[in-house]
Amino acid sequence: MLRYFLIFFLLILTSNSIAEIKNRIIQNLKNTNNLDFKFEQNINGKIEHGNCTIEYPKKIFCEYARSNNKILVSNGKSLVIKTRSSYYRYPLEKTPLNLILDKTYLISKIFELEERIVNENLINFTIQEKDNEINIFFDSQSYDLIGWQNTDIYQNFNITFLSSIRKNRILSKKLFEIPSQN
Repeated sequence: MLRYFLIFFLLILTSNSIAEIKNRIIQNLKNTNNLDFKFEQNINGKIEHGNCTIEYPKKIFCEYARSNNKILVSNGKSLVIKTRSSYYRYPLEKTPLNLILDKTYLISKIFELEERIVNENLINFTIQEKDNEINIFFDSQSYDLIGWQNTDIYQNFNITFLSSIRKNRILSKKLFEIPSQN
């Protein structure tokens, strides 16, 4: 009888700690209006670095280091990738970033999904939405978003890691304006 009680007690402790992790991640997301960070992005083995700013909902501005003045911008409706020699514009809703940049959507998914602890440092949630599989990663200490993994609109495997994260800074609204094509 004592053995069954101990097993039951351990199950309750484990489920409470799992629920606590989810609650902390959700609360941290709710308290985050924007964040800026350094990133490392690996797309099919090609690694790029830069700085990004996200403002919820669905806005992002990224400058890539040493890359033809490459920027990525979303105003919440469109996503533009611009370099010196190219300009691509997509409806944001057709990209995985539409889901990644939607804090309300992420919170609802985290609430219903089961998390996976990776190396005791990362908390992973796998989101299946239409044809998209997106892995979202959070730091197990700060509960901050620290990366994602997905397949982009060209079917390229994309891994993005975030570092030097700062939250809730004062941002210029012009930051998320879609650049002209010229």
